[in-house]
Amino acid sequence: MQVCTTCIYDERIPGISFDENGVCNYCHQAEQLDREYPTGDEGMAYLKNLSQEIKKTSRNKKYDVVVGVSGGCDSSYLLHVTKNILGLRPLAVHFDNTWNSKIAVENLYRVTQKLDIDLYTHVVDNKEYNAIFKSFFKASVPEIDTPADIGLAATHYLAAQKFGIKYIFDGHSFRNEGISPPGWFYMDAKYIQGIFNKFGSGKIKTLPNLWLATWLKWTILNRIKKIRPLYYIKYDKSEVKEFLKKEFDWQWYGGHHMENRTAYFTNNYYLPEKFNIDLRFCEYSANIRSGTMTREEALEQIAQPKPFDTGILEEIKKRLSFTDEEFASIMVQDKKTFMDYQTYKPTFERLRWMFKIMADMDLVPKSFYLKYTRPYSQDDMRYVTNAPQLPFKTEVREEVSAAVT
Repeated sequence: MQVCTTCIYDERIPGISFDENGVCNYCHQAEQLDREYPTGDEGMAYLKNLSQEIKKTSRNKKYDVVVGVSGGCDSSYLLHVTKNILGLRPLAVHFDNTWNSKIAVENLYRVTQKLDIDLYTHVVDNKEYNAIFKSFFKASVPEIDTPADIGLAATHYLAAQKFGIKYIFDGHSFRNEGISPPGWFYMDAKYIQGIFNKFGSGKIKTLPNLWLATWLKWTILNRIKKIRPLYYIKYDKSEVKEFLKKEFDWQWYGGHHMENRTAYFTNNYYLPEKFNIDLRFCEYSANIRSGTMTREEALEQIAQPKPFDTGILEEIKKRLSFTDEEFASIMVQDKKTFMDYQTYKPTFERLRWMFKIMADMDLVPKSFYLKYTRPYSQDDMRYVTNAPQLPFKTEVREEVSAAVT
C-alpha cells in the first residue's frame, strides 16, 4: 500500500494521487495554501492592515468584528489575538446545541470575562435539536454533526447582521486541522432540511439554517466577509494551550473537537466505528507539515485507538430515545452519503465561477471553493467501503456486536 512520503495519507484516502517522489496531492495543496497565506512578519502585516480596514467599517458602532467561539483552543486564542494583538473590539458569538461540555462552557466565560468581551449566544431548542440530530442517524450518513456546524455558521451571520458588523473571524487553521478528503464530510442547508423532512418529526424553528439565498444576500449585498486570521499565524498548539492556561485558567478538554459532546461522539465513536473515518489522519498530517510532529510520531499515535467515554454513548441513546437494539441496528445499517439526498452541491458546481470570485474577495473561505464547488466522482466517496481500517476499543465494539445479536 502506498503511503505519502511526507504525511500519513495513504492510497485508501479518497481522491488521493502521488507525484514521482511519492508526495500526495493534499501535501501539494497545503504548500499552495502556505504560499497564499504567509505567516511571520508578512502574515502579521496583513492582519494589521486588515484591522485598520475593519476599524473604518465600524466607526460609531459598538463592535468591530464577530469572532466565533466554542470554548476550544483555537477560538479562545483567536479572541486574544483579535483584542490584544490587533486592537479590535470583538463580539464573541457562540451557537449552543445544548450538548456543550462543562469545560467548554467554563472556558467561554473565563476567556470572555478576562478579556472584557461581550458574549452573544444562540441556544437552539433542545427537543428540536435532538430530533434533527436523530434524523441524521436514521439517514445513515457520516455528517451527523452537520446541524451544529451549519447552526454555528448561520449564527455568526445573524449576529453580524444584527449589530451591523462587516467582518467575521473564524478560528479554523489548515496548518493545525489539516485538509480533509472531499468525500469525508459535506454540509449545507438543503441537506439538513431534506434529511429532517424524510426522517424527522415536527418543524425546524430555532435552528438557524444557512439557506443559499440568504447567505448570498449577506455576502454579496451586505458584503459581510469571513476571514480566518489563524491562516496568517503559525503557532504550536501545545504552547498556545499553556498560554491560555496561564492567562485565563483555561482547561484542555482532551482532544480536537472534544469540547462538545455531539462532536466528541461523532469524531471518536460514530465515524471510526461505522465509516472507518479517523480525522486524526487530517490533524496529524497537518502537524507533520507544520513541523510540530514527526511522521514517526504520527504513525505511532494513529495506530492507537481513539479515546472514548462510553458514558457519552449512553447519553446519546437516552437523549435520543434509542433502545440498545435500535442504536445497534443503525450502526450496521447500509451506509449512505450526501449524494443519496437533496443538497445544494449541483448548484455550487454550476456557480463555481462565482464562488471563485467570492473566495478571491474573502467573501467565502478558500476551502469552501476548493471542496464544495468541484464535481465529485465515485472515487471521492470510496470511504464508504475502502477507508483505512482503524483500531477501536475492543469493549465498545463487543458492546455493539452483543446488542445486534
